[in-house]
Amino acid sequence: MRGYRRPWRARLGLYRSPLRRPVDRVQRRCAAALLALALVVALPLASLLAARAYATGKRAEAAERAARTLVLATAVDAGATHAVSERYYHASVKAIWPVPGGAVREGTLPAWKDAGIGDTHPIWVDEHGAPAVKPRPHSRSVSDAGYAASAALLAVAFPAGLAYWLLRRRCDRRRAALWDAAWSRLDSDAGTSTP
Repeated sequence: MRGYRRPWRARLGLYRSPLRRPVDRVQRRCAAALLALALVVALPLASLLAARAYATGKRAEAAERAARTLVLATAVDAGATHAVSERYYHASVKAIWPVPGGAVREGTLPAWKDAGIGDTHPIWVDEHGAPAVKPRPHSRSVSDAGYAASAALLAVAFPAGLAYWLLRRRCDRRRAALWDAAWSRLDSDAGTSTP
């Protein structure tokens, strides 16, 4: 089991070894500091943005539910079809429906399945009785909160990840320079020891 975890820890430089050089220890400490900083910033920011997005969504839900009413539309003339494009047709139906205040309104609505004269279908209307879209569902408020939290986490993780990547590149260059220096010393030592 350790064999599966070790490559990731080794790749990130997050495990102790007596063979580690000072540059390796600096990289490990900086990685730990960046991770701690990202967690300290990301978690509160994500929860704050998620809470705000959720509260805004709840207010929008309440406002839309207060401004819209579900009524039954009754078809009075069915079967009108209009070409939207060469490939698509839009079927509509002439219907009547009650509006807030007790009056009746007549208009054209998108046809529902098997719409015939006298058939009813529920529709949402605004405070003036005009057809409106369905009020915002609660699931959208929840998903907006999730998107806001995810965006906050990414907004913090990306700069931290970029900083670590730049640090890693610099440390890799330093390690390569140390290896080159060690090989040069080895070559010079080997050249002086031969008669």
